[in-house]
Amino acid sequence: MGVLLRKQIGAELFGMPGYRLTLKGRTPDGFLAAPHDGRPVQPLMGKAILSGRFHLSNARMSVQGSGDPWNRPSPTRAFAVELHRYVWLSSLMAHGDEGTREAVRLFILWHKTFRNWTPFSWGEEVLPRRLINLSLFARRMAGLAAPDEVHLLAQSMAEQGRHLLRLSQQTPWVAQQAVALVLLGCVLSGGVGDGFRKRGLSRLPKVLKKVVLPDGSHASRSPEQGLDLLYDLLLVEDALSQRGMAVPDYLDHYIDRLMRFVRACSHPDGSLCAFQGSESILEDHVVPALVRTDQKASAAVPNVLEHGRYHRMTGRSLSVFVDAGESKTGVMGYAACDQPMAFEVSGGRDKLIVLPGWSPSQSDQEGFRVINAGNTLTLSERPILSPMTGRIGEMLNFGLEGPRYKLRSRRVEAEDSGVLLEMEHEGWRDTFGLKHERRLYVDAHRDELRGEERLTPMETKQKDLPVEATFTVRFLLHPEVQASLARDRKSVLLRGPGGRGWWLRHDARDVMLEPGWVFERGGARKSVLIVLRGTARLDSPTRVRWKLSPAEG
Repeated sequence: MGVLLRKQIGAELFGMPGYRLTLKGRTPDGFLAAPHDGRPVQPLMGKAILSGRFHLSNARMSVQGSGDPWNRPSPTRAFAVELHRYVWLSSLMAHGDEGTREAVRLFILWHKTFRNWTPFSWGEEVLPRRLINLSLFARRMAGLAAPDEVHLLAQSMAEQGRHLLRLSQQTPWVAQQAVALVLLGCVLSGGVGDGFRKRGLSRLPKVLKKVVLPDGSHASRSPEQGLDLLYDLLLVEDALSQRGMAVPDYLDHYIDRLMRFVRACSHPDGSLCAFQGSESILEDHVVPALVRTDQKASAAVPNVLEHGRYHRMTGRSLSVFVDAGESKTGVMGYAACDQPMAFEVSGGRDKLIVLPGWSPSQSDQEGFRVINAGNTLTLSERPILSPMTGRIGEMLNFGLEGPRYKLRSRRVEAEDSGVLLEMEHEGWRDTFGLKHERRLYVDAHRDELRGEERLTPMETKQKDLPVEATFTVRFLLHPEVQASLARDRKSVLLRGPGGRGWWLRHDARDVMLEPGWVFERGGARKSVLIVLRGTARLDSPTRVRWKLSPAEG
């Protein structure tokens, strides 16, 4: 109700006929800085846009003829978010003068349609990122634009910045808001830019203290969100340096923290784990953020992120990454996924077992956020937490709803022999009266991962519970991993792209190979699921064991 009231008051105020007049002020004379973004560009996307074809968030739109993407409905909400955020701008600008002229044309068209406030295009989810992307290329765009177009671009960015100052800071995008203000202040000239920069720099340390946890983890627990914030802080550092201004000491401190978080959640091949609202981010998108000339960048990668609740377990060639925390609630729960005790595994540089990946930009793929999509155990294919949908879901940033539960873990390390991680959660207590316990042990000598799933009866207030329930344990393979089921149906041979084989053995009643999907670069790739099934009685313990070991010879 509080969120609804705040949004309603904002709509009444910002939607007044004369509201745009309140955003008027001095117009900057020009653009001073052009911060460099380390994120890789997609030239093919830019080439398609030059031909009138937009491909965003796994959806397409053709504007051939009119060439105007703003005067028609978007195919999906996720598409509209990416379109109005101008995430395509860097790919378009990669095509030199032709791309720059098209960028100017598209901005002028946007201004004609959306120069007045609308709840979506001027909203908290869209506006900060659009201003960040415009700040990167405004100076280049001005170099090929007509004088009146340059004036319009500078005036519009200043007006959008003034509106940004009035938006609530109780949002998932509060860090983007502060970054956008600082970049505006470095890019826009004169007193207008100075004002934005001072306001942004006064907000930024307070925001980072809330968003970046002491071990470097992002408050949403999403590695992808942590990586994006790292790129944004590197932008701020570059923008201040281009203006010849001192970089605050705290900025370097938070950059180093976020680098530790990203490294701790990175596979040996450099790609990022797809935990808690992250897609499968490949090495080429991760490595540029980790390139630093100082010696701090070479600090040891932590095996435990105490505040982020992530664990890293390693053998001779095995690398196991485990999510041992609950999904986030509240403002930072916008990227949350309910996949308790899920994990990813690499054998050398071959990713073997992964999570399907999901990010807030994939708002039409909510099914990948629930427990059935993770590498964990489910009962009767029922979810515990479910994504909010509809108008209420949009107001609450599509968080998760359902009975909240705690996840407990204990890590035991034996010197030179291995690591044991014991975890448990009571998410099934109300529906089945069972507790799920998972034990993962990495044997460093044998280079094996051993797992044990236990379902233990516990007291519950619920009555008329069933006598038994079917359980399912899933292992989602990386799309490049081949799987072959042995004749005894107790073993599955996995072979990664590097050619090395691994056996997944188990003592479950039944095993199947089923189709699965992994999100990568905004699109879905077909993969394979190894599915173990059995029946658990609700009045006695149930145990399933499995082991991943090298297929020598």
